[in-house]
Amino acid sequence: MGSFSKISLFYAKILSMNTLVLQLDSQTLARLKTQLSAQQIENANPYVDFAAKSDGVTVLVYTSQKVVFQGNDAQELAGRLGLAPQQEAQTVRQDLAIIGSDEVGNGSYFGGIAVVASFVTPDQHSFLKELGVDDSKQLTDAKIQHIAPLLEEKIAHKALLLSPQKYNQVVGKEKQHNAVSVKVALHNQAIFLLLKTGVKPDKIIVDAFTSPNNYQKYLKTEINRFANQLTLEEKAEGKYLAVAVSSIIARNLFLENLKELSQTVGLTLPSGAGSKSDQVASQILKTYGKIGLEKTAKLHFKNTDKAYQLLEK
Repeated sequence: MGSFSKISLFYAKILSMNTLVLQLDSQTLARLKTQLSAQQIENANPYVDFAAKSDGVTVLVYTSQKVVFQGNDAQELAGRLGLAPQQEAQTVRQDLAIIGSDEVGNGSYFGGIAVVASFVTPDQHSFLKELGVDDSKQLTDAKIQHIAPLLEEKIAHKALLLSPQKYNQVVGKEKQHNAVSVKVALHNQAIFLLLKTGVKPDKIIVDAFTSPNNYQKYLKTEINRFANQLTLEEKAEGKYLAVAVSSIIARNLFLENLKELSQTVGLTLPSGAGSKSDQVASQILKTYGKIGLEKTAKLHFKNTDKAYQLLEK
């Protein structure tokens, strides 16, 4: 889920190996800001509308809708965000039994992170396409909530949900994980548990959210490991039905968690990390104090500071 669909790139210019300049449309810019909201930084340039720093790369969004990536891994970060210049499509084999893994909730301030690994065989493709799984990015949340139980019943899978409270215990400065390593741990565990059921995949695909080197670096600290080769692919949800299935089940799990947390605090918790999240977080602080946010939100997001600022006004 770390990449964007239907991206409009008016131009993409590589100024050097360390700098990439893109011109994006308004919708893509909004999604980019949401994706990088947890890494947002201050920038005094009046022409910079948004700034963030991720994996050593500075991202500057200008009021002209130009976006500049600066850093040694500028092109790599843009690629992980689905913003790399379009490359020629590769043929994807559809005659394989595949485990596909995807996550939902990473870019949302409220709610946990849901990670699902699913095992799909070629004989299940017709059933999945009839449900519309092959076009899952176009599905509404209502449609996802309708078909997810059917997928859970028919498709072998393992689903994990890291609650906000647990997330805050393990993710952050001087803690066990950062925002990337925790996803590596979740994907690895979901796939490990699915393999333990006896499924025999020809291929294992994870929708890319970091580089292969980063994934392997963080994987070294995991106890539960498997010998099967794993591949990280960008936009895998649109290529492999197994990844699309995981995306749908994970989205449904995330929405259920968001609903439960909303009922707990008596407020409708929004998905994403926009200004609405700041306002709701401020209300939670006023009613429940910091403990309310610890149980419902990912505290290291910039929304937490903004919520405190709103509370002081």
